[in-house]
Amino acid sequence: MATELDDLATFVEVVRAGGFRDAARISGTSASGMSDALRRLEARLGVRLLHRTTRSMALTEAGARLFERLSPALSEIRDALDVVNIFRDRPAGTLRLNVPANVARTVLPSILPSFLRVYPDIRVEVTVEDGFVDILKSGADAGIRYEERLEQDMIAIPIGPATQRLVTAGSSAYFDHHGRPSHPQQLLGHNCLRGRFSGGAMPGWEFEREGEILVVDPTGPLVVQPGLACELLIDAAVAGLGIVHLFEDWLKPHIESGALESVLDDWCQTFSGPRLYYSGRRYLPAPLRAFVDFIRLQRW
Repeated sequence: MATELDDLATFVEVVRAGGFRDAARISGTSASGMSDALRRLEARLGVRLLHRTTRSMALTEAGARLFERLSPALSEIRDALDVVNIFRDRPAGTLRLNVPANVARTVLPSILPSFLRVYPDIRVEVTVEDGFVDILKSGADAGIRYEERLEQDMIAIPIGPATQRLVTAGSSAYFDHHGRPSHPQQLLGHNCLRGRFSGGAMPGWEFEREGEILVVDPTGPLVVQPGLACELLIDAAVAGLGIVHLFEDWLKPHIESGALESVLDDWCQTFSGPRLYYSGRRYLPAPLRAFVDFIRLQRW
């Protein structure tokens, strides 16, 4: 029975990760071992769960049905085992967070070191995704998103700065050669370095001044899928390739060093900071409960 449960858990981990290599990296095991577990499970069930090639993986209909039912069931088992945490002197276990790249880059580094020092028996696993995510189906205990991207029927508490801004910047060399825009519409005549969501959408750049909101859709020589790849956008801007429009916290060190120069500062739009969110309909695992309590005590 234990081996069967392990193989079922491996199946869920592989599907969530999108492949054996990433699942092995996340779980700290070997890809070959996970592949063997899937073969055992398929042999036991007598059906194929995954279509596998050397380059891709896709769920069969049977695999999709099993994953849909199995994923929440394994979460319930994990929660049931977590009940014994109340009998420990201090919480232990794994806290799984799903966060956007900006949060991973600028918010969590100021939180996790002190949290893990207070709770040394807790292990934190962070998955970085910028799109909409069903945290329960993804296997995460909680997510961090901005208000417009929060799931419905979730408990949400502030985490990190109360407000944030998007800043527009480029290198002085670029502006000396191409001119400095004084109005957002002038960006349409510049080389702008853009980001695209994993779903394919490429959001326009939004600006606000004295109640007036403008959204522009500039073009340029470089487009990347957001996330940690935003560092590539920044490096390209520093190299003089064009203009970026990113979170102020990402660009601030480069602006302070003189590598980048901000423009359109009077058009910077301010918005509410990120929120930690989690389901109020399920048992709260001890690691998440400890993290929520820790966050509530912080001064931002």
